[in-house]
Amino acid sequence: MRVEHPFSPIFDRHSAVLILGSMPSPATRERGFPYAHPQNRFWPVMEALFAQPVPSSMEQSRAFLLRNRLALWDVLHSCEIEGASDASIQTPVPNDLSPILQGGNIRAIFTTGGAAHRLYRRHLLPLTGLPDIALPSTSPANAKMRLPELVEHYRLLLDYLT
Repeated sequence: MRVEHPFSPIFDRHSAVLILGSMPSPATRERGFPYAHPQNRFWPVMEALFAQPVPSSMEQSRAFLLRNRLALWDVLHSCEIEGASDASIQTPVPNDLSPILQGGNIRAIFTTGGAAHRLYRRHLLPLTGLPDIALPSTSPANAKMRLPELVEHYRLLLDYLT
């Protein structure tokens, strides 16, 4: 199934860290805000890092990210994908990151999960010239990694926000 990214990037001129996933899952697209799948641990990781409540709407997630100087989007603008399986991604078309990179104050780019990392390296690194820092996926498919371990990996984000 061909899927186009349903959201605009979240950033402002104060954003210091850009976090990129691969492509929003069907549950996320249906709920209308990033990482909205109930079992995805992205927001619980952010809650632990910043000691702030988990957002429950697009408006709250946007405010959370901007308040904490985070930019959020995905590597892909469109692709063919089966369900939420990053392994099934075919004919990827990358997003244009230039509005974020020119409009923010990005110090580091982080990719969440192996697919986002590989897709970034293949399609966007040649355009941006900015290497990414790979983080583990917060997806429920990454069941081997528990929340405390994810929080420890994601703690690296904080180094780029001070």
